[in-house]
Amino acid sequence: MIIAIIRPGKLSSVKMAMDSAGFTGITAIAVKGRGSQKGVVEQYRGSEYKVDLLDKVEIKVVVNDDELDKAVSIIIDSAKTGEVGDGKIFVLNVEEVIRIRTNQTGEEALEPK
Repeated sequence: MIIAIIRPGKLSSVKMAMDSAGFTGITAIAVKGRGSQKGVVEQYRGSEYKVDLLDKVEIKVVVNDDELDKAVSIIIDSAKTGEVGDGKIFVLNVEEVIRIRTNQTGEEALEPK
């Protein structure tokens, strides 16, 4: 499983790139967070205030082991701006996957149907 935390403005680019490469299953959740950036200072009606939790999007994608590097590269290429705050990618092992509709398991459950 790939969990990527990205900028909200990059979600569309990531979705299109993943879809074009055949990775059609994706989950996206609006989240707030911070990393080394530690937030930003904003101004509102002449007053400064610190926003220390920034809007981000968490993407979850489960892929077969042989497609992992390709999927990670696509996310990096389509989410990267080169600026602080681009996000992080985490890779986790998935013990099992089951398609609810058909009871298919493993790699068979990951294939688009």
